[in-house]
Amino acid sequence: MITPAVSTSTVSRGVRLGYGVGSFCTATVTTVPGLLLLYYMTNFLAVPAWLAGVVVTAPKVWDLIVNPMIGRWSDRTRSRLGPRRPWLLAGACTLPVAFFLVFAGPPLTGVPAALYVGVCFLATATAYALFEVPYKAMPGEMTHDYHERTSLLQWRMIFIGAATAVSGVLAPAIVTSQGEHGTLDSYRLMATVIAVILLLAMLGSFFGTARAPMTGAPEADRGGWREQFAAIKGNRPFLWLTMLACTQMLAVSMMLAAAPYFAAYTLGSPKATQTLFAALVGPILLTMPLWVRLAKRFDKRGAMILAALLYGGGTTAALATPVLGIVWAHVTILVVGVGYAGVQLLQFSMLADVIAADAAETGKRRAGVLTGLWTAIESGVSAFGALIFGVILSIGGFIESEPSRPVEQPDSAVTAVLIGQTAVPALIIFLSVLMTLKYRLTPPGAPAPDASA
Repeated sequence: MITPAVSTSTVSRGVRLGYGVGSFCTATVTTVPGLLLLYYMTNFLAVPAWLAGVVVTAPKVWDLIVNPMIGRWSDRTRSRLGPRRPWLLAGACTLPVAFFLVFAGPPLTGVPAALYVGVCFLATATAYALFEVPYKAMPGEMTHDYHERTSLLQWRMIFIGAATAVSGVLAPAIVTSQGEHGTLDSYRLMATVIAVILLLAMLGSFFGTARAPMTGAPEADRGGWREQFAAIKGNRPFLWLTMLACTQMLAVSMMLAAAPYFAAYTLGSPKATQTLFAALVGPILLTMPLWVRLAKRFDKRGAMILAALLYGGGTTAALATPVLGIVWAHVTILVVGVGYAGVQLLQFSMLADVIAADAAETGKRRAGVLTGLWTAIESGVSAFGALIFGVILSIGGFIESEPSRPVEQPDSAVTAVLIGQTAVPALIIFLSVLMTLKYRLTPPGAPAPDASA
């Protein structure tokens, strides 16, 4: 067990709100491309499904380089704004523009369109890292208290729920406002609206965290990459948490990529994407106090297991949608949403614990490096969700198209959509339950989990 330092310090409500609003960036940049980009390329730009999956995945590989680099730079930043906030401002100035350009390209189709979207998505990933890596490092430095970090992060999760609603409901609504399947112009309008929301939220977080406490290690780790990675390699809670988060987010990204196809081909209504997302994000807005209590009652590991079981159970039950219909689909996604709310909250709370424990043990500020690696690996692995789903579609014989030339999909493609939305993500989530049993970080004074678990 790694024992964090004990403190009764709390974070003011103003800082909690200021920090939480930045989650509009996290949720939006994850949800909108994950939900719409693959569909946009295959059904509007005539990009083959496998190539569209590569485009969505490839820029994320860049995260493996840029995220740890930005994290290390932010650890070593000395500024009157603190080590993290200058990077929040840099991301706010670049991300909205890059995001807009992803959906606002020249009239290209096929491979040229894939190349354009790939370059813009790479720029988006870089700008996102400027903001997200320092942003995620901050909670572990705001308070020493094990349970206070969960309370702090429930505000983040409330904003994530609101942002996911905006991304998963508003963005598809704008797209379909000019026709059931949308148009190129409606995608550009959506990109404009989301870019403005991103800008306002990111600036709000920059100004809202001006009074955030800094309780982490005062000195940055000045060691080289080799020394830092060697130390991190021996941090078992960090390694297990990273693998756990990667597994869970791989399942989430698959379901995001599959959602518009599930709505269009399984439910027969592309606009059902909006109501499905409402069912998913509603629990995030309503169940945060419950998950905070469960984390205190069963510790974070036990609460995480419960959350993953709910997520996987709801996903498995969705397999019966072709037989039981659209209402059943929404009920199962509601169950998924309850589990997803817990998974998200506990992931970030555990990461903050790992950061605080590392600082307490080493006396060095490495939150940026740890967060950079965690974010890069998680983002890179989760990006494979769209690629895996694209491959499943290709195996099922899915036919790419343009709005002017709609096609009838074969039954095998419709079956592939259902499997990619339900069965495969469910197996991945249940695997994460087994991985959670290996997580060892516990609150101060508590016995470490049984190693035989």
